[in-house]
Amino acid sequence: MPVNSPAESKASIASLVEIRRRKVHEFIEAGLNPYAAGFAPDLTSAEFATRFGHVKEAEESEDHLKMAGRIVAMRVMGKASFARLRDSAGDYQIYIGRDIVGDEQYGLFKKLDVGDIVGIAGNPFRTRSGELSLMVKEIVLLTKSLRALPEKWHGLSDVEIRYRQRYLDLIVNQHARQIVVTRSRITAYLRNFLERRRYLEVETPMMQPIPGGATAKPFETFHHALGRQLFLRIAPELYLKRLLVGGFDRVFEINRNFRNEGISTQHNPEFTMLEFYQAYGTYEDLMDLTEEMLCGLALDLFGTLRFPYGDGEVDFTRPWPRKTVRDALIEYGGLSEEEMDDRNSMFIKAIEIGLDVPKDHSLGRVWMALFDELVEKKLWGPVFIHKYPVEVSPLARRNEEDPTVTDRFELYICGRETANAFSELTDPLDQRNRFEEQVRARASGDEEAHFLDEDFVRALEYGMPPAAGEGIGIDRLVMLMTNSLSIREVILFPHMRPEKSGV
Repeated sequence: MPVNSPAESKASIASLVEIRRRKVHEFIEAGLNPYAAGFAPDLTSAEFATRFGHVKEAEESEDHLKMAGRIVAMRVMGKASFARLRDSAGDYQIYIGRDIVGDEQYGLFKKLDVGDIVGIAGNPFRTRSGELSLMVKEIVLLTKSLRALPEKWHGLSDVEIRYRQRYLDLIVNQHARQIVVTRSRITAYLRNFLERRRYLEVETPMMQPIPGGATAKPFETFHHALGRQLFLRIAPELYLKRLLVGGFDRVFEINRNFRNEGISTQHNPEFTMLEFYQAYGTYEDLMDLTEEMLCGLALDLFGTLRFPYGDGEVDFTRPWPRKTVRDALIEYGGLSEEEMDDRNSMFIKAIEIGLDVPKDHSLGRVWMALFDELVEKKLWGPVFIHKYPVEVSPLARRNEEDPTVTDRFELYICGRETANAFSELTDPLDQRNRFEEQVRARASGDEEAHFLDEDFVRALEYGMPPAAGEGIGIDRLVMLMTNSLSIREVILFPHMRPEKSGV
């Protein structure tokens, strides 16, 4: 008897569990192992459908197959029954007749429950209704399920359980399973794309003595053997750039990062990034590369450059617009050319729209506060926003024509930052000065400001070739490509608040 919803009372759930536990003892007393070891299926449900799609109605193939799966539906009758099994590739139907398998095997089947995992052997045939099925000649219980599967999912409380008990979500929710498959395809595509262009995949430390490469608050830990404080990395950037110093011209890492920040539909404290670096390239080269890479990904997944997201449609047709931060503030934020260069006017504008901007903020920082509030959500894109203020880009190269901004871009799609890239700062003196500015900001209470990494400055003093680097948020990219509105949909096990109670 399945549970009607996750809100079912504890007493009811406990009662169902107890009934199934008694069945476990009954099986053991009858000499059956309810948790058997090993069973090697010959093929999956998808391969079954492909290989035996030719079987005609009311025809039975001579091929004898072994298959397995979880029972997700049963229709038990007196002398013959049907069940639907689910494996990693999908669902398929089985038919079991008492006159075929005998009283003992048929009796076993009738004692099974939805949720049990079974192994079967039999022959493919097509029913009179036209459905390809497996005619069972033998059935074995592999795993007895003690908890009933839910029939329906609806409401906020159900969403909470979907994320908290992802294994259950994957059993009953085909869409959730497809997101996992699509995510794997996306990661594989990005890896192959870069490898075909001579990028070398590398691994850098996840525990770092100095967290760097991003503006974020790190998680802290302590290594007792070394007797030192360590941090979970917020980005791999400074280590990847050390590899450029060491002579590797093109490197990338698909990495896990950790940032001690809030949880939302767009943020999870543990997330996945693709970061890649190219010696002798510029941020403009990476704009071209990013267009090529993501357009290729869309074609690989959808066969088209246009696909739905939310209530709208995304169009990846090239070329993608490129706008400066200044132009975006004027176009989308309603600011004038005169206001943009007047710090007092920018402060007044920020106060008018309810922003709490510190009085010591520079003009560039006020720009970005206004950008986040007035512009970001309007960038359906894809659109490259470039030339960010130097104050908010401590690792990026200054623009040679206007040293108040940097050769940096962010890619926005559907109102979200999806990628961040820049021509790298290679001047060790400038880098030290910017690190020191960050240290002063941290001393003033900015917990997300960068630390001073002396070893990285030392690496730059040996000489790093001119280069460009980019980070792409894998989770946000998967959200886009699977039409998911929350990051929790695309992370298998998202972080949750402590569970208040459970059964």
